[in-house]
Amino acid sequence: MDGNKLVKKARDGDKHAFAALYIRYKDSLYRYAYYKLRSAEDANDAVSACVTQAYMGICSIRNEKAFSSWLFRILYRECCAIIRKKTQLSFAEIDENRYAVPDGTYIRSELSEALDSLAAEDRDIVLLSVVAGYNSQEIAQMLRMNPSTVRSRLSRALGRMRQFLE
Repeated sequence: MDGNKLVKKARDGDKHAFAALYIRYKDSLYRYAYYKLRSAEDANDAVSACVTQAYMGICSIRNEKAFSSWLFRILYRECCAIIRKKTQLSFAEIDENRYAVPDGTYIRSELSEALDSLAAEDRDIVLLSVVAGYNSQEIAQMLRMNPSTVRSRLSRALGRMRQFLE
C-alpha cells in the first residue's frame, strides 16, 4: 500500500496502518540511531520512544508526504535527549565496542574517528544522507534548513572526512 495512504489511515486511528508504517521505517530508524548513539541499547530506546511519540502524535500530521521527515525529527530529538542524559550522568570512558555494529561487522575506527571530527550538525547531515538515505530536501525539512545549505554542508563534511582518512 502507498505510504501516503498508510499515513492517512494511521492518522484516522488505524493501528494496522501504523504498524505497517513502523515496519517500513524501523530499519532506517534503528540504523540512524545506532550510528548516532553508538550503542544498540540506546538505539533501541531511542527508536522505541520515537515510535511511541509518533503513534501518540500521528493525528497532528497534516501533510502525509512529510511523515518521514516528521518521524526522523522525532528520532533526532530522542537521540539528542539520550546524549544529554548520558553526558549529565557521567563522563565515563568510551566503550571499547563502540565500533561494533549489531550485525557483527565493524566500522573501521578511522571512519568513526572521521565522523567524530565533524561538528554535531554536520555529522547528522552525513548520517541522514549516507546511512538513512535521505536527499537534501528531506534532510532540510528534518533539520529545518535550506536544501542548498544541507548540500553545501554535506559536501564540506564529506571533504573533511576524506582529508581525515587520507
